[in-house]
Amino acid sequence: MSMLRAATVALALAALAATAAAQDKVAYHVNDTASQALSALRNVRNHLDTDPKAKVTVVTHANGIDFLMEGAKDPNGGEYAALVSALAARGVKFEICEITLKNRNLRKEQFIQEAEFTPSGVVRLAKMQLEGYAYIKP
Repeated sequence: MSMLRAATVALALAALAATAAAQDKVAYHVNDTASQALSALRNVRNHLDTDPKAKVTVVTHANGIDFLMEGAKDPNGGEYAALVSALAARGVKFEICEITLKNRNLRKEQFIQEAEFTPSGVVRLAKMQLEGYAYIKP
């Protein structure tokens, strides 16, 4: 085997190994708190229990931002903040659409400290998919 061919094979194998060891990237999309938030948070927890190295981002817009508001409670009366905080401690990011804030006359100060903001939730989701994120809609 020529040196050039051996180098090419070695590079291909190295790239394959790097891909195999790559961290899974997942975008969870929540646009309705009432029907999606609790199941999304449970899905994320289960996802990390099975794949602790996964890079998970929860992108919210429309009524999906409500569970990230200060004092928001699930249908059982528990505060979402505890679940969000536990997941954030495991590396999960929670992003809120700023267009939604503007349309609903809300302020960033109304949200829990774990919340981050993105100019547009749907644009963020599209870009994440182009960057190789898997898309999950609970």
